[in-house]
Amino acid sequence: MIRFDQVVKRYGNTTAVDRATFTVERGELFGLIGPDGAGKSSMMRMLVTLLLPDDGTITLDGHDVVADYRFVRRNVGYMPGTFSLYTDLTVEENLQFFANVFGTTIQENYHLIAEIYEQLAPFKDRRAGALSGGMKQKLALCCALIHRPLALILDEPTTGVDAVSRAEFWSMLRRLTTTGITIVVSTPYLEEAALCDRVGLINDGRLMQIDTIGGIVASYDHALWRIDADNTRTALQVLREHPAARAAYLYRSSVMMSTDQELDPEHLTHELLRSGVTGARVSRAQPDIEDRFMDLMLEHA
Repeated sequence: MIRFDQVVKRYGNTTAVDRATFTVERGELFGLIGPDGAGKSSMMRMLVTLLLPDDGTITLDGHDVVADYRFVRRNVGYMPGTFSLYTDLTVEENLQFFANVFGTTIQENYHLIAEIYEQLAPFKDRRAGALSGGMKQKLALCCALIHRPLALILDEPTTGVDAVSRAEFWSMLRRLTTTGITIVVSTPYLEEAALCDRVGLINDGRLMQIDTIGGIVASYDHALWRIDADNTRTALQVLREHPAARAAYLYRSSVMMSTDQELDPEHLTHELLRSGVTGARVSRAQPDIEDRFMDLMLEHA
């Protein structure tokens, strides 16, 4: 359904997207995962024809997004990173407006949005600007779906939304995949990657790895250790200078350290104690998506 081939986007001397190449299959829920400034929004905006690539090609259902931009605009639903509906129109007026723009009616495709819109119905006469963050999100999704697009493009749709609304939103996306709509979603939240069929991990404009979550985690090929201590920051400083450390970083309340060799946990504990780290506890850890992301950042530094 979607193909990026050696796509480049520059802003002056800054390369925001660096030779991005990947495909998204028809009916797939594909995630672009990376921190702020990684290039996710630039890729999304090029896909929906709001930006022109400086090099490379992008196609949607076989149509070049530059040469055949009218086809693309008719057949994508787009949710930008910031709420962009008409705040002075009501919920119902916004939905009616977008249906009219695409030459359809709310009734024709209501089955696509019924489950979502039923939560908005009690507020249908409320102006969009007065909705809560979660309700704005649901309205924006309804407006992006009302013309039954081939692909739904969502740029960081859960940023700034409470945890409950985020969970509800992802449940809605999973159910939408059963309709055959292709979904591409960008997010800075690594935990949301597990909800996608496949993900592309991106940083500094470069796609570092594309695979299923299982495949990405399985590609982690280093020994990983979890270190808990009374003074975590001191432990981090000591471990970053440890001769066996490939990388050391904070993860929640622990320090994670990767090595290319096995270590004796008891010996490392004693080393930490001699360096002034009290209450040190060392254990072997199983890598997850965040550990692999950190590993890839080191590889691509």
